[in-house]
Amino acid sequence: MEWINSILIEHSVIQAVVVIAMISALGLALGKISVYGVSLGVTFVFFVGIAAGHFGLSIDSQMLNYAESFGLIIFVYALGLQVGPGFFGSFRKGGMTLNMLAFAVILVGTAMTLGLHVVTGVSLPDMVGILSGAVTNTPALGAAQQTLKQMHIDAADPALGCAVTYPLGVVGVILAVIVLRKMFPRRTAETVVAEDKSKHTFIAGFEVRNPGIFGKNVKEVAHLAAHRFVISRLWRDGKVTIPTSDTVLLEGDRLLVITTEAEEESLRILFGEEEKVDWNKKDIDWNAIDSQLVSQRIVVSRSEINGKKLGSLRLRNHYGINITRIYRAGVQLLATPGLVLQLGDKLTVVGEAAAISNVEKVLGNRIISLKEPNLIAVFVGIVLGLAVGAIPFSIPGVSFPVRLGIAGGPIIVGILMGAFGPRLHMITYTTRSANLMLRGLGLSIYLACLGLDAGVHFFETVFRPEGLLWVALGFAITFVPVVLVAVIALKLMKIDFGSLAGMLCGSMANPMALNYVNATVEGDNPAVSYATVYPLSMFIRVIFAQLILMLFL
Repeated sequence: MEWINSILIEHSVIQAVVVIAMISALGLALGKISVYGVSLGVTFVFFVGIAAGHFGLSIDSQMLNYAESFGLIIFVYALGLQVGPGFFGSFRKGGMTLNMLAFAVILVGTAMTLGLHVVTGVSLPDMVGILSGAVTNTPALGAAQQTLKQMHIDAADPALGCAVTYPLGVVGVILAVIVLRKMFPRRTAETVVAEDKSKHTFIAGFEVRNPGIFGKNVKEVAHLAAHRFVISRLWRDGKVTIPTSDTVLLEGDRLLVITTEAEEESLRILFGEEEKVDWNKKDIDWNAIDSQLVSQRIVVSRSEINGKKLGSLRLRNHYGINITRIYRAGVQLLATPGLVLQLGDKLTVVGEAAAISNVEKVLGNRIISLKEPNLIAVFVGIVLGLAVGAIPFSIPGVSFPVRLGIAGGPIIVGILMGAFGPRLHMITYTTRSANLMLRGLGLSIYLACLGLDAGVHFFETVFRPEGLLWVALGFAITFVPVVLVAVIALKLMKIDFGSLAGMLCGSMANPMALNYVNATVEGDNPAVSYATVYPLSMFIRVIFAQLILMLFL
């Protein structure tokens, strides 16, 4: 049995890896269990870690700190890479609103902390620790401890309060999301449908019957309507052609148009009549529609194309083809001239077989070359992220600098790499499966270490006379601000449920809750809104943790 003792009990590198792997594997397996339709997924790793720590399982403290930090860094950086391409666009559309709502969540939680301190008599350092655990924000705890040390006050109590309230801080946001789903089922469904209509591409057939566009070319009609659409094919006198911007529309022309479902009614009015044909069925054989044209999907794999605008390639003019749709990370996009192409984009190209073959040479279409992720960009991004996280920010009235830390810095750099890497011709592309692997691996390691560390004194603290009170206060600080702000947002604002849930997770610095939301809500909206509010929310919480002690202690 000595070998079992050496890999499970005696501290070593192998023992640390074995313990973390066992906790992660068991937690992930138990996380798949569904109770009343709810499963915790990767979050269950945290609770298995607490149980392991409680029963005396431990690893070397330096190994624990390293693994926990490295797991968190990998997770937040990969998340930044995923949401980067859509981050700034979403910020322009609703980012200010999301950040204001996140700030409201923070403000309500901070006010509750001060109010509960007065009502219950729990010391302010303990309440700040409870707050840090309730909002799962360990950087705020670190900032509070540093402030207490500078004020020559014992800094150990906040850490205990954080450990006790952290578990329900994790679960509290998930429970809040579940409650909100039950409270607003119709609102949730309506916003999802509205989002689908505005974002997902839709194919429709029209016949030109509007006298107002007779004799006008496609470019003039597009400017006249100000709607987003692409004309894929034009039938006239029994012949099919690919229209260009100079093609003149005549009465009776039949058009195959790619647009969004939200624009369908407007285009029906523009062109005059819509054909009663369902062009959105998955089993349509596009090559059988006509014998003259071929439809083929081509993957962008040439690094020279990365970061270029679709219109700048002038593929339609040079080769006589039409690009109708673009698939990126599972999302179907309209092929507009201003769209910036990225490695891995899948373009649906319509034209003659010879022309498509030439376009294939321009774009690459070598899928095998995309299966090897550019690890240089990953490691360089992590280094830059840690450097940004270490930059000190001086705040007026605060005696020492504030830093974004190992969570804030990497996610910001990941967002910037994902958003601007293609424009700077940097190869930041990773396949969706590779990104999910990085995120899942990082989050599992982080949660296993976090639970292992918190489990040592968890149960003995909870069952102290004040322990249950701390748990109750922490859960209130977690649950009430989230539900209160969400109810106001859902009743008064037109925010889709996915974006709202992601905002709530970001305002509470809760990647575990985000993972649950991502598993239950379609699309990338939760992750994008999480990344939109996370940096500012993290920064504000770190500052507030210090200000509470400096102003009210």
